[in-house]
Amino acid sequence: MNTKELLGAMQKSLIALLILIACSLAISFVSPLQSASALEVTSITAAPNSEDGREILGSVPTRMSLRASADNQEEITSITIRVPEVALDREMAKTTVLDGVKRLDISAEVVSLDKNTLQFNFDTPVPPTSDLLLEIYEVAFPGDGGAIPVQFSYETTQGSKDFTEYEKPIQVTPVSLSQQIASWLNSQGWVQAWNSNTFLNLFLNPAIFVTSAPVVFKGWLTALAIVVLAFPAAIPIGFLLALMRMSKIWLVKVLASTYVNIIRGTPMFLQIYIAFFGLPLLGLQVDNFVLGCFVMAFNSSAYLCEIFRAGIQSIQKGQFEAARSLGMNSAQTMIFIIVPQAVKRVIPTMTNELILLYKDTSLLASVGIMESVMYAKTITAATGNITPYIVAAGFYLIVTLPMSRITRKMEESTFAKSAKRKAQRKKEDTNDDSDDDDNTTHHNKKGSWQPTVDHEKDVLAIKTADL
Repeated sequence: MNTKELLGAMQKSLIALLILIACSLAISFVSPLQSASALEVTSITAAPNSEDGREILGSVPTRMSLRASADNQEEITSITIRVPEVALDREMAKTTVLDGVKRLDISAEVVSLDKNTLQFNFDTPVPPTSDLLLEIYEVAFPGDGGAIPVQFSYETTQGSKDFTEYEKPIQVTPVSLSQQIASWLNSQGWVQAWNSNTFLNLFLNPAIFVTSAPVVFKGWLTALAIVVLAFPAAIPIGFLLALMRMSKIWLVKVLASTYVNIIRGTPMFLQIYIAFFGLPLLGLQVDNFVLGCFVMAFNSSAYLCEIFRAGIQSIQKGQFEAARSLGMNSAQTMIFIIVPQAVKRVIPTMTNELILLYKDTSLLASVGIMESVMYAKTITAATGNITPYIVAAGFYLIVTLPMSRITRKMEESTFAKSAKRKAQRKKEDTNDDSDDDDNTTHHNKKGSWQPTVDHEKDVLAIKTADL
């Protein structure tokens, strides 16, 4: 083969190769174009269902939508949607077909292939260039949230296409267990019947009760922490003030009396405002929680002062004199004799003061401390429902009712012991009086008493005097 023939063969081979490459490219280009253009899915979204309208919450029913457009050559006969791990209800599906802005009279029979898959079979093939909107209501995504993939497939008059996963999964925000329970409650018939009553729905909505309880619980722990820190701090302050008020030093007594009268004579609400808004004006920046504990402690100390003073003054003066006769000084008498008896007597009253202090922590909500009432106020503002306040009241009752019962039992026990001692003392006094009466007196018929007289001795004395 000469050079000319060799070049001709190479040219023919090169041309054949180029034609083959061109055909391959044409086929690979046209084939996906036809496949993609049969149904172009423009979006698969879900409606936000959070309170602020920005997030898609899991376990909370919402609406999922698929928007698509048919190509200008093929007619769509069915569309299938699959969402793994999400139950889809065919009764909650809706189909809309538009030609521009005109709605076409085309409906679809929705078939549930399985709990996660719905197939929309159109009664009339969707014409080319039409827009489709498929909506599924009451869709509850998984409570743990995450990126939820959505798959779709369709069938045309010329054939069907396998499932394709949409490129943008639905981003779902995880929700707590309480929110999942609330979602389940809202789907129950008895809850819907309950909420149909305006009063019951406004003051005790079951779903809001469940969702607000964990949040208000955080505030309840804050209130308990304030009481646990404030009341023990108030006890020594109140006891010291009680000693100052009973002091014989005029200046000390006046200072204690002035403090107690001012604190007890002004509302705690006003004291809180003075502390929280007055100290910053002086340049003193104190943490709100710490400052709240201080305000509670100083307020309670004024009331504890009067409680301790009443308890100390209820002790008989003979106790002081008896201690002095044993060689004890004033401090020893107070520490070892008077205080133990006084504290024992005032414990029920101190418990009542503890209950009042615990309830007064709700006033701290006015200055932004996140306790029970503050959390309840925030949720109520968002929901327009009073149920969170009822939840907060329940948390207060968890503490106040048992403590009130304990206080009542302590008072009954104290009164019973006091009555028993009085009865014993009266019995002893009666026995002593009876012994004395046997030696010195006798009673007449009317119950009056007369001295006992030895008549024989008197007669003998008279006779002797006559002699």
